[in-house]
Amino acid sequence: MTNTITRITKADIPTLVQMARTTFANTFNANTAPDDMHAFLDTAYSPDQLTAELMTPGTSFWFVNVDGTPAGYLKLNVDDAVTSDVKATNALELERIYILPAFKRHGLGTLLFNHAVHMAQQLHKDTIALGVWEHNEPAKAFYAKHHFHKVGEHAFVVGNDPQRDWLMEAPVPQPR
Repeated sequence: MTNTITRITKADIPTLVQMARTTFANTFNANTAPDDMHAFLDTAYSPDQLTAELMTPGTSFWFVNVDGTPAGYLKLNVDDAVTSDVKATNALELERIYILPAFKRHGLGTLLFNHAVHMAQQLHKDTIALGVWEHNEPAKAFYAKHHFHKVGEHAFVVGNDPQRDWLMEAPVPQPR
């Protein structure tokens, strides 16, 4: 198998929309009321919304591909695109890492994470910041393994359901 990372363009929006909806629902369906999930997916992952995010200066989206097939994606923010909840200065915000269910546990999340680290190094960022749902134990364990620590919390509203995310930060590792 050949794994590659490619930058997402406007031409990729239909694939990104489908992937974003599938991966988010797969991750959070069990803990979210159906009406709240549908409302969230229809707004947060609409073609117009994802196109607007893609076109935001300082935001980039990346696919991880397995043998040419998109299997997951990453969203990064820098500079003015970093959300207001990030308190660290000179930070790269890792806003999303999602992998399609059929491709989980094959190291693709680590591949995307390593790409985010590489981007932070290339952009001379000091900190990587992110938010993770307080009950997403596998993700929290993954980030803890990579030296992230909790620096706060914020509400993440899914439909009408205010859930809580942990805000986490880690120093950007120095290249070897």
